[in-house]
Amino acid sequence: MPMFFFAKIFWIASQPVTICFLLMAASVFLMLFSFRRLAVAAGLLSLLLVFVSFYTTAGALIVQELEDRFPRPAAPADVACIIVLGGGIPTLVDGARGGYDLDDGGDRYIETVRLAGLYPNAKVIMSGGDGSLEGVGMKEADVIRRMFDDFHIDPARVEYDAESRDTYENAINVRVILQRLNLSRCLLVTSGFHMPRAVAIFRNLGMEVTPWVADYRTTGEEGLKVTVAYPLINAGLLSTGVREWIGIVAYYFAGRVATLYPQ
Repeated sequence: MPMFFFAKIFWIASQPVTICFLLMAASVFLMLFSFRRLAVAAGLLSLLLVFVSFYTTAGALIVQELEDRFPRPAAPADVACIIVLGGGIPTLVDGARGGYDLDDGGDRYIETVRLAGLYPNAKVIMSGGDGSLEGVGMKEADVIRRMFDDFHIDPARVEYDAESRDTYENAINVRVILQRLNLSRCLLVTSGFHMPRAVAIFRNLGMEVTPWVADYRTTGEEGLKVTVAYPLINAGLLSTGVREWIGIVAYYFAGRVATLYPQ
C-alpha cells in the first residue's frame, strides 16, 4: 500500500506541467530575495520545458518507442483467455453519470469485445479497480461489466478483478485467477505505450502472455520537430511517455520487473 501512494504522489510532483509551475514559482521567489541570476535561470528553464512539452514532438517520440517495442503478432489459432488491463475510462465521471465513457485508452475494451467474438471459447479477464489517490472513483471493472453485458458477452465467460489499483496489482490478481482456472495461452490487451511495463511485470511473476496492443497514440513515423498545431496533445504525449518510463525504472529498482526494457 505505501508503494501505491508513494508512486501517485511522486508522479504528481514529477510530471512536466508540475515542474514548469515549480520552476516559475522558484523564479518569483528567487527574484524577491534578489537572487536575480538564479531567478532568470529558473524562468528560462521553465520556458524551455513549456516549449518542449507543448510545441515539439518530443513526447510523441518517447511514446512511439514504447509502442513499437511489441508489434502486434498474427492472430493465434487458439486462445484460452483474453486479459484486458484497466485504464480506459474516467471512473469518477462514470460513477456520477452512468454509462461507460471511454477515453484515449478505451480501445482496450473495444478490441476485447472484438477478440471475444473472434475466440468464442476464450475466457475474458478484466482487471481494474479504482486507481485514484483519493479512492473515491467507481471501480473500473464494475463499469466494464455493464459494457460487456450490453455487448452480449456471456457473463459466465468473464472474470472481473475490481481490486487492482495499478499494473502490479493487476498482474498479482490476474495470476490468482489464472491459477484457479488453470489457464494459459492468454492474450494481454493494453495500450502500446503501457505494454513493455505490463509484459515485464507478468513475466517476472511467471506468466507468459502474448502482447496484443489495442491502443496507439502515434503514427509510428514520428520525427523530432517543432509543431504549434496540437499543443495539448503534445504535452499529453510527453506526460504519458515520461510517466511510463518513471514507472518502468521505479518497478525495476523495486524488484517488480527483472529487466528495464523487455524483449
